[in-house]
Amino acid sequence: MTRRRWIADEVYENSAALVGEHADHLVRVLRARVGQEFDISTGESVRRARIASMNPARVEFELGEEVSESVLPEITFLMAVFKFDRMEWAIEKCTELGVFRIVPVIAHRTDSHLASAATKRVERWQRIARQSAEQSRRTNAPEISAPARLAEVLNTPKGLRIVLAESEKRTLLRDVLQSDSSCAEIALAVGPEGGWTDDELESFKKTDWISVSLGSTILRAETAAIAATAILLSAVSSQ
Repeated sequence: MTRRRWIADEVYENSAALVGEHADHLVRVLRARVGQEFDISTGESVRRARIASMNPARVEFELGEEVSESVLPEITFLMAVFKFDRMEWAIEKCTELGVFRIVPVIAHRTDSHLASAATKRVERWQRIARQSAEQSRRTNAPEISAPARLAEVLNTPKGLRIVLAESEKRTLLRDVLQSDSSCAEIALAVGPEGGWTDDELESFKKTDWISVSLGSTILRAETAAIAATAILLSAVSSQ
């Protein structure tokens, strides 16, 4: 049986702990017991662990042998802010697929009320990402930064840079990945509802982003985000 995985709140030498709501869920909802084994991510590795002591506020683990893990490329996702319920779903699924970092972007077509409220949602997004990372047995949850304007983050990601653009008719994402999928760092940008503006696409072009399409159909922002991430990871995993 596959052991459930947790991302430790505290790590020290050969011990780790879950605290607060994290511990309460393990104790009260999952009804864990002393001696039960799990996988614990320490932030640097994943180790087999046994519960040494527990209460609803704190669960202590003894850390054992390291568990081997496959290495994925570092995918930085510039995700334009869109309707929060759909965006949360995209964050959850892209986390499960394996994105390394998510940067919420205030785009020109991001609704003003969403832009003004986005900063207050970061903690919730981080919690969703952490839960999804544990469920999908990742070593770490993706970093989710504070929302930023596009101009502030265009030059941040390194490596291969890809932007989804409805106006792109010739270059498909899969074609770019077939020719260049060996980068250790990849950036992917997906626009808001209504897509990127012409000025924004010109800014991407000037900073060496490659415009690509997912095909002839027009996708919702969350669908495009998940589909692009899955295509990208499938391509790099096959190398």
